[in-house]
Amino acid sequence: MSTNFDAGADAHLPSAPRYGFGRCECRGCAAAQPQRRLFTGLLAAGGTLAATPLWAREGVNVGKKSWAADLVPAQQVEQAAAQQYVQMQREAAQQRALAPANHPQVIRLREIAKRIIPHAYEWNPRAKDWRWEVNLFASQQLNAFCMPGGKIAFYYGILEKLKLEDDEVATIMGHEVAHALREHARERMGKNGLTRLGANVVSSLLGLGNVGDALLGMGSQLLTLTFSREDETEADLVGMELAARAGYDPVAGVSLWQKMGQVSKGAPPQWLSTHPSGPTRIRDIEASLPQVAGLYQRAEKPTRRFEIAPPISSSNRPS
Repeated sequence: MSTNFDAGADAHLPSAPRYGFGRCECRGCAAAQPQRRLFTGLLAAGGTLAATPLWAREGVNVGKKSWAADLVPAQQVEQAAAQQYVQMQREAAQQRALAPANHPQVIRLREIAKRIIPHAYEWNPRAKDWRWEVNLFASQQLNAFCMPGGKIAFYYGILEKLKLEDDEVATIMGHEVAHALREHARERMGKNGLTRLGANVVSSLLGLGNVGDALLGMGSQLLTLTFSREDETEADLVGMELAARAGYDPVAGVSLWQKMGQVSKGAPPQWLSTHPSGPTRIRDIEASLPQVAGLYQRAEKPTRRFEIAPPISSSNRPS
């Protein structure tokens, strides 16, 4: 293992996006109801297949992708995200905060990703052509994210502080990959362009202006984007299915949010203070488990299980 990685570095990463696992812009929205796209597809007790729409599929049903995503060219968004991801790695490497390929937790993350990614293509045909990447960063923040184009990042803090088992890691990874597959960042950029940036900026994002300026603007937006509660609920459902198809127990979503509830006592982390409550999240997950139970039961299970991330020694932990 490389000695150039310090898990306790708690790096400052200006190029890291503000969004990530559990973050959204919806303060106090735990009781909010979805207004578009979201159809859980749960059958009532004693229901029959005859009551199921012809277009129903096994797994979760979340409807079509938002129209707003089509306002912004996917290729340009993915290019901007790739550039931002490279810059983030440079910033981390300069602080000994980018884990090498032979780090045990990097191996773990990439093995889990290998199982999840093949099941992503059904949700977004572009995903077959993405240059998927998975990296681990030394930060004490409890966060992970997947940028447009399949750029996955985990922070050591979320692995270590929550003592995540493989099934819980897969739950988080599936959730974040779902954001990328459903193009929530692209959707948010489209809506921001319409409501805040004005017609001139929207025109540039649509390719009617200077492409270089458009990419620069996209990079800036990717830094500050936040997802709505609806985006998060959708990512929960799609991510649950991805993990189940990959052979990871979807019930892990319950234990994951129980752990987050414990961490939130006292001074809640930023991502949790802006998010629907843990109990609400757990109830939603439990209600949706029947949709993916069969997928998990039939899925090929991982033959290898990994150890949880070891704690950072007190001498290396930031004060």
